[in-house]
Amino acid sequence: MASAPELLIVDSSARETRSITRSLTKLFADSWKQSGDEVICRRDVGLRPPHFISETWIAAAFTPPTERSDEMRRQLALSDQLIAEIKAADVIVLGAPMYNYSMPASLKAWFDLIARVGETFSFDLSRGDYPIAPLLSGKKLVVLSSRGEFGFEKEGIRFHINALDPAIAACAHYLGAAQEDIHLISADYEEFKDERWERSVAAAREKTHNLATTLREQLEPVVA
Repeated sequence: MASAPELLIVDSSARETRSITRSLTKLFADSWKQSGDEVICRRDVGLRPPHFISETWIAAAFTPPTERSDEMRRQLALSDQLIAEIKAADVIVLGAPMYNYSMPASLKAWFDLIARVGETFSFDLSRGDYPIAPLLSGKKLVVLSSRGEFGFEKEGIRFHINALDPAIAACAHYLGAAQEDIHLISADYEEFKDERWERSVAAAREKTHNLATTLREQLEPVVA
């Protein structure tokens, strides 16, 4: 029997309450559920930030597995766990608020820990100027975001200072997601708290529900 598709949700908001992105990731999970056999993994880097990489961590990551010391394996333990969660997932949902026009530090730390040679990418200088190649593929990436201002979309008035969306898109290959498999939904105008904000939140909620339902239907295994 084919197994149900697996969902990984990563929350990175520093807010435990009043968080737009947390409300959107919860809505996605609720809309995703169709039966009692859903496999949903939740990782909260906003409330429990992962450690930053260090010189010792980098040395461990670039040491062949058979040559690693016990301390090196300890350094990589969290990274191993995070990568295992990514490998198991069919859909990865990032709750990614825009902080100072980029991603939260905790989410950047998460990306740094899962970008591992031999695990999520390979490195081969025989490829010339493009030595890095992804090792994972076939994942769907959903980015549920909130922004205090507006106009961060392409052709928008603040697109030139949007450092969040390009950074996530640039790192998507570590997650096994192709550019055409990235889905972005954002609620804007949060600092204004006016009718535009209310409309934006409502639209983001509707899009989130519809996307979760659509992806689940697309990935649902066919029962022969």
